[in-house]
Amino acid sequence: MLNRKGFTLIELLIVVVIIGILAAIAIPKFSNTKEKAYVAAMKSDLRNLVTAEESYFADTNVYGNVPNLANYYNASAGVTIAATATAGISHKATATHSGTVQTCAIYINEAFAAPATSEGAPGCA
Repeated sequence: MLNRKGFTLIELLIVVVIIGILAAIAIPKFSNTKEKAYVAAMKSDLRNLVTAEESYFADTNVYGNVPNLANYYNASAGVTIAATATAGISHKATATHSGTVQTCAIYINEAFAAPATSEGAPGCA
């Protein structure tokens, strides 16, 4: 009687196939994690911008544009904010990130600013 220890080629191939199947399932689930992080950063920056706008409004009694808010607000790395104040009584802003094609927006006392759908809440598309 021969006492052989080890795995057969078939057993090793089955293990490799199982690992391949698990990887094929897991990789797509984690591939959009960065995208979600970029969108979360844009939403967070827009909420912080609203706070900065309100602080600026408390000091000057008008809403300001991004250059006016330099002492109140800084965007996250990779996030670009474009904000406009209308007649000093309302403002809207859009955020983009270099790592995604999505755009987020927010507005206060302003007409609808797509993709935001409700005042004061950032929306992304």
